[in-house]
Amino acid sequence: MLEAYIDKYGKRLYGLCRTLCTNKDDAEDLYQETWLKVHRKLHQYNQELEFQGWLTKICVNTYKDQYRKKKISLLFDYFSSQEEKDLILNSAQEEKKEDFSDLHAAVHGLPDKLKMTVILFYFQDLSLTETAKVLDIPEGTVKSRLSKARALLKEKMLHELEF
Repeated sequence: MLEAYIDKYGKRLYGLCRTLCTNKDDAEDLYQETWLKVHRKLHQYNQELEFQGWLTKICVNTYKDQYRKKKISLLFDYFSSQEEKDLILNSAQEEKKEDFSDLHAAVHGLPDKLKMTVILFYFQDLSLTETAKVLDIPEGTVKSRLSKARALLKEKMLHELEF
């Protein structure tokens, strides 16, 4: 049964993972971790709800968990040598340049709440209602976040055009 879901939703989920993560390895880890959680929680899935929304919510929550773990890890790494930190930062910056277009980079520069809303609504083509359900926020909040994100992205893109 899981294979049928993977066949049907796998490409779209992978696209979401690539959009959320700044590099391919992290995206693949997120993709695999999401399917593992789906496998473990499949018995909890309510057939009355759309599977895509449920799957997206698991992926987003998994991403948030991994992001928190990375932030904690970075705090511990703070005390490592400056050379190591510079090497890690330079490597991450180069990878980011290679993997994403200017728009993706601009989206990733948004505050997390705005970034997540933009990714779900525009990149995953979720409706306002679906986006609100995945993020556990009212539809009005989704609309205001999208409006604010569009304004910030427009400002950022126009600023880059000036240079």
